[in-house]
Amino acid sequence: MSGQHTHFSEDPPQILNQNDLDLANERLRTNGSHTQGSSTDNIEKQEDDNLPSDNNNKLEKLGTYDKYEITEDDCYEELGYCFPKWKKWYILTVIFWVQVSMNFNTSLYSNAIPGIAEEFHVSEQAARCGAMIFLVLYAFGCELWAPWSEEFGRWPVLQLSLFLVNVWQLPVALAPNFASIMVGRALGGLSSAGGSVTLGMIADMWEADKQQYAVAYVVFSSVGGSVLGPIVGGFTEKYLAWRWSIWVQLILGGFVQLVHCFTVPETRTTILMNRIAKKRRQQTGQNIWGPDELVPFRDRFSAKEVLITWIRPFKMFLTEPIVLVLSLLSGFSDALIFMFIQSFALVYKQWGFGTVEIGLSFIPIGIGYVIAWLLFIPAIKRNIKERKAKPNDERAQYESRLWFLLYTAPCLPIGLIGFAWTIQGPPIHWIGSMIFVAIVGIANYAIYMATIDYMICAYGPYSASATGGNGWSRDFLAGVLTIPALPFFQNIGASSGKNLEYASTILFCISFVLVVAVYVIYWKGPTLRKRSPFAQRLADARQEQANEGRRGSISYDPNRRSSVTSASGGRPEPHRRYSQQNRFFGESRVTPRGTPRGTPAASRRPSVVNATRK
Repeated sequence: MSGQHTHFSEDPPQILNQNDLDLANERLRTNGSHTQGSSTDNIEKQEDDNLPSDNNNKLEKLGTYDKYEITEDDCYEELGYCFPKWKKWYILTVIFWVQVSMNFNTSLYSNAIPGIAEEFHVSEQAARCGAMIFLVLYAFGCELWAPWSEEFGRWPVLQLSLFLVNVWQLPVALAPNFASIMVGRALGGLSSAGGSVTLGMIADMWEADKQQYAVAYVVFSSVGGSVLGPIVGGFTEKYLAWRWSIWVQLILGGFVQLVHCFTVPETRTTILMNRIAKKRRQQTGQNIWGPDELVPFRDRFSAKEVLITWIRPFKMFLTEPIVLVLSLLSGFSDALIFMFIQSFALVYKQWGFGTVEIGLSFIPIGIGYVIAWLLFIPAIKRNIKERKAKPNDERAQYESRLWFLLYTAPCLPIGLIGFAWTIQGPPIHWIGSMIFVAIVGIANYAIYMATIDYMICAYGPYSASATGGNGWSRDFLAGVLTIPALPFFQNIGASSGKNLEYASTILFCISFVLVVAVYVIYWKGPTLRKRSPFAQRLADARQEQANEGRRGSISYDPNRRSSVTSASGGRPEPHRRYSQQNRFFGESRVTPRGTPRGTPAASRRPSVVNATRK
């Protein structure tokens, strides 16, 4: 046979297994003693020509060029999906507090503003820039950190993020001048990995159809941390120097970093697969390799792929109507909380509230979050039941995840208009406004939870980018609206003396328009998804999976062949399963269990490409 009939693809090659090589060696030894007169012999000769060889007509030694790639199917029981239930929820509880600490940093700073302004002789509005710059760069930081956690693992990336966030607290707490505070806050925001990595850890431990309870739990931590800041901050502002507001952030951040460091294992699927493959090579001698081991480092981190990954969330935010509308709604809802942080002092001073009491006035928002979280538990159960009952119903599989939002989204405009006209001061009791604040809290949680859940389902492998746009919108809008929040509440309608009422009414009008869009997406969702190149590509892949069945990649199993030759004397039918895709920087999963062709998950093409066979 001639080596000129075989060439190799650009991908890291895969291999024939040992039985293939034994069969090939046997044929090579017997090939010279047989004539080639019959058609059967010609066919066998043609197959022999397809076997890889070197220039001396000797077969390649096992592992010389080719390597087996392990897949999720090969080691599924050892991945995060099969962690014990208690272990999954313990990990998630630690991550819950990691997320709380990061959002705690965004809001507690506001209680240091009066002290900063006084010590460094700047206006409170200038000091408020520290809150703004942290939130804006936090929005970009989440997007920058997320892809690296897919490549290097969740644990090291989250540890590095927590370490840097804690380190950048020091220039603020020890600041000799105002500029040091701004620099420390900016770098702290940019260093925050945030919810992007947290949601990735959920994907590491739960399959897509089983993530809703875990997502609801993490969403609660995200929104809860924002209201915990002003509650604690009321006490630190009254009884401690302003620098203690920063030290408290550092104490909480350092504690959760230590707990995470010593008690939370790596969950990223590809990292675990690399470790499993290495362990099997050492213990069994199998020539099996992890997905990252088969891709050259420079190929995985090309500048082009890094740039594409970073740009994709913003591209989807601007070009996908579903992502744009739901992200704006979610971002506006979250921005309200940070605007409330700036406005509550104006509102509740009318009833004589002091610093501590103003901080405690955020408790109703937290109560609203708890109520919404508990209400989502039966809503999720209903959704799961509906999806199982109607597996082929597109609306049941997708838009049904927004069903509960149809009833909770109106809480946002209702809460705002109610709040607007119950904050006029005595003789109206302050409890009225707090009831409506709790209603706003219900809406804020429900909007974040439902939009994230819907995007994960609708965009599949692109969900990291879609939800990234959502998270970016929440943090970015909250940041940019922090500065104008106080002037907005002070100056709108100031001549009439109803500035607080008019400002809140304007927010009600904006929220009304955005909430209407939720109903449009619910009823027109199938049409919008068909116009989406991202969502449609996923739908086509799912259809192809239904038509063709499961796909994997090569699995090493020497017991799959019972004999060297088949009954007909020909080569036995190979029992390999090939994956069909290429892995790119920052992809969320690699060779997923039952991966359909056409989905953007990692995989490899067969490495030996025969020039004479298609």
